[in-house]
Amino acid sequence: MPADQRERGLAMMDRVYGPGYHELVPPEEHSFPSAEETVRHLFGDIWSRPGLGMRERRLITIGATAMLGRADLLETQARGALLAGDLTAEELREIVLHLHFYVGWPNATSIMAAVEKVIRGS
Repeated sequence: MPADQRERGLAMMDRVYGPGYHELVPPEEHSFPSAEETVRHLFGDIWSRPGLGMRERRLITIGATAMLGRADLLETQARGALLAGDLTAEELREIVLHLHFYVGWPNATSIMAAVEKVIRGS
């Protein structure tokens, strides 16, 4: 795969998750194939497409992540959203409230805790 696709993916990871996030990704020669596909395809292609804005992509991803009950991933998304200025703390709380009725109370309770942890900076 082209090197520019990887570079675009790493840059988008920083945009999505916060400055310097790409430094957590090992060099290509030491990376798992699935990790490279994530960098190149998910971030280099999908997140970089012009059809949706960053905020819209963020909202979709938060909803999907919440539905899966992945508080750990939601924490990463919430932190990135705040750092990038895509969402405010109040908007994140409102999203969690709205999602309670779609993702189920157990999932919503865990994502609520994850969002509050990020908002409070702990």
